[in-house]
Amino acid sequence: MEKNFVQELQWRGMVHDIMPSAEEHLMESMRAAYVGIDPTADSLHIGHLVSVMMLRHFQLAGHKPFALVGGATGMIGDPSGKSEERNLLDEATLRHNQEALKEQLSRFLDFESNEPNAAVLVNNYDWMKDFSFLDFIRDVGKHITVNYMMAKDSVKKRLSSDAKEGMSFTEFTYQLVQGYDFLYLFQNHDCTLQMGGSDQWGNITTGTELIRRIGGGKGFALTCPLITKADGTKFGKTEGGNVWLDAERTSPYKFYQYWLNTSDEDAEKYIKIFTFLTQDEIERLVVEHKEAPHLRVLQKRLAEEITTMVHSKADLENAMKASNILFGKSTSEDLKELDEKTFLDVFEGVPQAQISKDEIDQGLDMIGALSAKTNFLSSNGEARRELKQNSISVNKEKVKEDYLITKADLINNKFVLLQRGKKNYFVLVAD
Repeated sequence: MEKNFVQELQWRGMVHDIMPSAEEHLMESMRAAYVGIDPTADSLHIGHLVSVMMLRHFQLAGHKPFALVGGATGMIGDPSGKSEERNLLDEATLRHNQEALKEQLSRFLDFESNEPNAAVLVNNYDWMKDFSFLDFIRDVGKHITVNYMMAKDSVKKRLSSDAKEGMSFTEFTYQLVQGYDFLYLFQNHDCTLQMGGSDQWGNITTGTELIRRIGGGKGFALTCPLITKADGTKFGKTEGGNVWLDAERTSPYKFYQYWLNTSDEDAEKYIKIFTFLTQDEIERLVVEHKEAPHLRVLQKRLAEEITTMVHSKADLENAMKASNILFGKSTSEDLKELDEKTFLDVFEGVPQAQISKDEIDQGLDMIGALSAKTNFLSSNGEARRELKQNSISVNKEKVKEDYLITKADLINNKFVLLQRGKKNYFVLVAD
């Protein structure tokens, strides 16, 4: 192969463990590798992105990527890194989730091309659903000892933890089911490499063991580090929960803001992992950033690249415009271009008051808007003073005391943005 996949991951800081001779194996010819994705939701979140990026680099290096949706394993629950069992899903939900995940994955992986290394989506439910329990323990279970399974870190941690419930037999067998996936893909698709997060090493090596004992072949494992944040908080989480790739769950504006708000240390790490910029480009950006950290060059470029990749150029531009509304110069026209979800995201936490549409239709005077009807300002007198001092804006435009708020001021036919000075915002909601 003309491109060294392992070297590409190494300089990006994306290799935690790799089996000996895996690099040589990948340099010999086109190989197939897979990553397992948990289908418990109908969207990926950014915690999934590292392994998806690994698959993309794999395809760019000329190899064939398999994305495995764990329909069967999703019905069991993986104990790795978990302190409790997860909810189990029915088949209809799993199928819906699978289609939604493929749609998102196709932004990263080429499933459609006629090239031999076109990506493939598989679901382990398809080969597990007809496997009887007796067949499984006879054909697979007998090849792996309990001693071998007990020695895995994921099992040890659960057994030694304070969890009252301990670990169910169902979860204990998870590594066998995941191991069988690797064997199945090895036998049916000549897949010789499984990749995942470092917490998956135990499950992946169970697969290589089954390939050795049953398949009479050799499988390889490669894991990436679990992504962390410099401040010790969990990567990919906000106060509102996961940062999703689905625009309905996490708006492009919030997605963009998540990356924009990363620390300098994290941005330098993330730009290697979550973009396809070259080593030279990234080194140049790091130098530029260090010369003027306050300009946040790394964060801006990271946020731009990843928002465009996951959403679109248009979504990025809208997110940047929305960001400028709070942090830069913007006009009432910019405000009126925001859709309702983005408007509410931008002004999340800003105090609000309900005003009837009738009052807006008749024209709402500024004293009423600022004080009498809303309590944005504490008194009518204060409202008059602030208006005289030219510190009040409606939808980002300065107004005087004689201004009337009308239907023409409504953003999305619903909101009016009041502002005192630079940073005090208030939202009128017309009902």
